Amino acid sequence: MKLSALVVAGLVAAVLALPAAAAPASPPETFPGAPGVITLSGKCARLVVAKFDATKGCKNELASVTLANGSVTFIFTSDGKALGFQGDGSGIKPASNGNARLPLSLVTTGVGNKMTGQVKVAGFCTFGNPYAGEPIAIECTAESKDSSFTGSFRTGGKLVKKGK
Repeated sequence: MKLSALVVAGLVAAVLALPAAAAPASPPETFPGAPGVITLSGKCARLVVAKFDATKGCKNELASVTLANGSVTFIFTSDGKALGFQGDGSGIKPASNGNARLPLSLVTTGVGNKMTGQVKVAGFCTFGNPYAGEPIAIECTAESKDSSFTGSFRTGGKLVKKGK
């Protein structure tokens, strides 16, 4: 009986002496990511609708909204009005310099938090991953049959705010 207790004690001691298995690393966060809202802070460098330059009133925050259906919208705001560049997130492809590119199908417009208008467009947004902790640029350009839209935003490299 004493021998088996010694064997068990020896096995327990041997197991405890083994190096602990490293916890699996959590996967790096991706951007735009899972459904929800992400707010980036930084500098709105340019916001132009047709020939109207709204850069002066452009807020130094940009929202990225991902819906459950995979739709991704980058929303710029200026003087209480919103301009969203929207595309299908499944179409995101790698671009140069570690960036990604989202093909656009719509530009949405609204006031405050309500997006009420939409225009069919062709274009794209090019962006980096703000979770890397480095400043990134989000550059969007789109054209409809009647107009053109441009939005340019640069983050400060700080962490993002997530919402639902």
